[in-house]
Amino acid sequence: MSDGTRGETQGSVAAPRTAGDMLRMAREFLQRKGIEEARLEAELLVAHALGFDRLRLFLALDRPVTAEEIDRARDLLVRRGRREPTAYIVGRREFYKREFQVGKGVLVPRPETEHLVDRARELSGERGTGAASAWDDPAAPWIADLGTGSGCIALTCALELPAACVTAVDVSGAAVLCARANLAALDAAGALAGRVELLEGDGFDVLARRVRERGRKLDLLLSNPPYVAREEAATLAPEVKDYEPELALSAPAGDPDHGARRLLDAARELVVPGGAVLVELGLGQAPRVAELARARGFTPAFVRDLAKIERVLEVRV
Repeated sequence: MSDGTRGETQGSVAAPRTAGDMLRMAREFLQRKGIEEARLEAELLVAHALGFDRLRLFLALDRPVTAEEIDRARDLLVRRGRREPTAYIVGRREFYKREFQVGKGVLVPRPETEHLVDRARELSGERGTGAASAWDDPAAPWIADLGTGSGCIALTCALELPAACVTAVDVSGAAVLCARANLAALDAAGALAGRVELLEGDGFDVLARRVRERGRKLDLLLSNPPYVAREEAATLAPEVKDYEPELALSAPAGDPDHGARRLLDAARELVVPGGAVLVELGLGQAPRVAELARARGFTPAFVRDLAKIERVLEVRV
């Protein structure tokens, strides 16, 4: 790091001698690059370069660092300085206090999406009759996540609702592979594999088929559909527009409400009377989606995030 990460961290006067030195220099570099949460991201990247978690990093600030570790940290910082998301660099992101593997081809989980899971938990409660297989239990809640990506929504629901069966669908093969890797990583005890199915294909077609096969409808249909208007994509942060998959971000041109509309149109076909559809929304989308819901005979309700934005649409079927 003493050579300015080979031209990108000019101003450093000496190579770091300890993990603490490395952390300080990393933070200063990211600050110069305009990274908003430079302190946190420096901690994540330096810890990753050293093979530590963040807690262990703070317990090892006086530990000497090797030339190999310096090179590894330099490479990570250069990538972040070029605005590659930290989640892609380290290969993981925390969601609902759990680590999820992520990579190019899947959307990076966002904190605001946790509100969708919160509401799903409130609506599902703890049901079930204790049947040997949850799929054979008529009282077990059946939840579907359409456009599952990394699987963070579907797998979190399965972990938080141990009586539920969960169907997760994505049209992207890369996303389904990522979700399967997360299922394997989070299912050390083998409890999830019998309650979670990960399917590839058009979400509406797949769910309609599964409803026919099971002879029952969903209790909850969840989705974080693409809602960024294509004409607005150029205004997004470089971390988003240059790295995250357009398929998961952008709605069809001129129609940012496309995903929500399709979910509302499919609600009665897929969801049991008394069940619910929960849809994550973008900033300013709620009034338009409320009108779409009312036009289809639903009464829209909204869950606000910590910034008081109407983040999740809820309709009861």
